[in-house]
Amino acid sequence: MNKPVIYISRKLPKSLLEPYSDRFTFHMWDQEDKPVDKEELLKESKKADGLITMLTEKIDDRFLRENPQLKIIANLAVGFDNIDIMAAKKHHIIVTNTPDVLTETTADLTFALLMATARRMVEANDLIKQDGWEVWSPFFLAGSDVHHKTIGIVGMGRIGEAVARRARGFDMRVLYHNRSRKPQAEKDLPATYVNFDELLTQSDFVVSLIPATEQTKGLFNHDIFLKMKTEAIFINASRGAVVNELDLASALENGVIKGAGLDVFSREPIGSDHTLLALKNAVCLPHIGSATVQTRKDMVRLCLDNLDSYFYGDGPKTPVQ
Repeated sequence: MNKPVIYISRKLPKSLLEPYSDRFTFHMWDQEDKPVDKEELLKESKKADGLITMLTEKIDDRFLRENPQLKIIANLAVGFDNIDIMAAKKHHIIVTNTPDVLTETTADLTFALLMATARRMVEANDLIKQDGWEVWSPFFLAGSDVHHKTIGIVGMGRIGEAVARRARGFDMRVLYHNRSRKPQAEKDLPATYVNFDELLTQSDFVVSLIPATEQTKGLFNHDIFLKMKTEAIFINASRGAVVNELDLASALENGVIKGAGLDVFSREPIGSDHTLLALKNAVCLPHIGSATVQTRKDMVRLCLDNLDSYFYGDGPKTPVQ
C-alpha cells in the first residue's frame, strides 16, 4: 500500500519523525510558535489520511465533513475539547490523545503552582526586580503554610492522584470529589471522598483538574468561591473554561478567597491587560503544565505510535472514542 500521508499542524523536530519516515509521508506546518491558519490547515488536510493536531486547532463538524478521506486525528494533549468528538464518530474518524506520558510532569507543575501561590514567590521575585526589598519585618511577604493543610482535588483522574501523592509528602489531608469514587486511591493515598460542597468548605487549597464539558463550563463561579474559606487558595491546572474569570477576579479583589494560581484560561493566549494579571494574589502561567522537553517528546512519540498502530497494527493505543 502507499504510505499514509500525515499532516502535522505545528513544526516538530524532524529527529522525532525520522523513525517513522519509512511508513508515513509527513507534511508539516513550518512554524513552531505560531498556529497554522485555518485555510492552510483545511487545504493540507484534504491531502492527508491522518492528522497530528494541537489544542489550538478547532476541529468541528464542518471541517470533518470537508475531509471525508481522513481516518484518524492524533491530538497532542490529554484534553480533546478542541475536537468535536461526536462529529468525529459520525464521520467514522478515530481521535486519540496522549494520557499517562504527561501525568507526573503536569502534577509537578500543579503542585509547584500551589506552592508558588501559597508562598507568594512570584510577588516576592517581582518586588526584588522593582528594588522594593528595603527592610526585613516579621510579616514581610508572609504567605500560607502548605504542610499539614487540607487539599481538595476536584477531578481525581491520573493527574489528580499524582497531585495527591505529592500532597501526602507534605503531610496534607487529601479530600477529593469525582464523578465516581476511587476506592483503591482512597486506600493507597489515602484520600477521602466528599461531596462538592464539603470539599469547598473544608479545603485550604481547592485544585481543579476536571475536563471542560457542558456540565463543567463556568463551574467555579461567584457562588462557589463564596463557599470556600476566606484563607483558601484556588488552583486551576485543567481547562480555563471551567472558571468564570471575572468572578474569580472579584473574589480575589474582595477577599472572598486568599489567592489563585492558574495555568489555563478561558481564551488563550492572554495578554498583559488580562484582569487577573493586575492582582498580586494571582499567579498566572502560560499553559505549561506538561512543558518539559522529555514529556513533550514522549507526547509526540505517542501520537506517532497511535498512527502507526492504527495503520499497521491492531488499532490505536489511546483512542478517546
